[in-house]
Amino acid sequence: MRIIEDPAELSSLSLRRCGFVPTMGALHEGHGSLVRLAAAGGRPVVVSIFVNPTQFGPKEDYARYPRTLDSDCALLEPLGVAAVFVPSVEAIYPRGLEAARVESAALALPDVATMPGLEDSCRPGHLAGVALVVGRLFDLVGASAAYFGEKDFQQLRLVDDMVEADRARFGGLKIVPCATIRETDGLAMSSRNRYLSADERIAALALSRALQLARAAERVKDAEAAMHEVLVSCGLETEYAVVRDARTLMPVDESTTALVRPTRALIAARLGHTRLIDNASMAREH
Repeated sequence: MRIIEDPAELSSLSLRRCGFVPTMGALHEGHGSLVRLAAAGGRPVVVSIFVNPTQFGPKEDYARYPRTLDSDCALLEPLGVAAVFVPSVEAIYPRGLEAARVESAALALPDVATMPGLEDSCRPGHLAGVALVVGRLFDLVGASAAYFGEKDFQQLRLVDDMVEADRARFGGLKIVPCATIRETDGLAMSSRNRYLSADERIAALALSRALQLARAAERVKDAEAAMHEVLVSCGLETEYAVVRDARTLMPVDESTTALVRPTRALIAARLGHTRLIDNASMAREH
């Protein structure tokens, strides 16, 4: 397994057409599952580790976001990863960070990224920063398939729409959605879970419980009310707990039956200093 910082060195390895897993590091079994799926495609696998400054707001956790390269590589090496790409900020944004922020702010994002009441309302500029860095990484890596977890569902939809809208740039790149990996008690795996105290870790289970209740509801408004009630009762500060169209993320008429069309329940909430997100399909298993 090669650890590569220089984009030119990455290009020299003839790993284009690889399976690609972009990450910010602080890896866990959720990331491991993405790598296994990428490897199952029979392609060499490249994993990037880059904490992207353009997707963090001025009061967010960029400075304290965990950097754990040694343990990340220890997790990846047994999985048969061909290369770990660990670029510097200068390698990703050669014209400088301020120029990158200006470019990010000027991006024309797919509609799915700017739906009211979701990430763009809570974290202005976040998804623009994601779009900018993901495009840069796709250009540098040249993968044939890229693997994204469904836990960051709006991000997944953004990247998929972004690639579809610019096939001239991204060619035949396939975006592969991968199921959220959970702890045995239902908490979605996340690099930010390590911020939680023991008591907060217990309270965080409210997210998965809220999603379970949402799936049991008959109408959208009942699903949203149930999610809010659980989150508030467990001491979480809710940013959003909504049911949206699974494809467009547009609001769904709250009086309609949740299963009339494919829908997704999405939650963002704060617990102490930690922001947590989760989501689930509203389709019921039979």
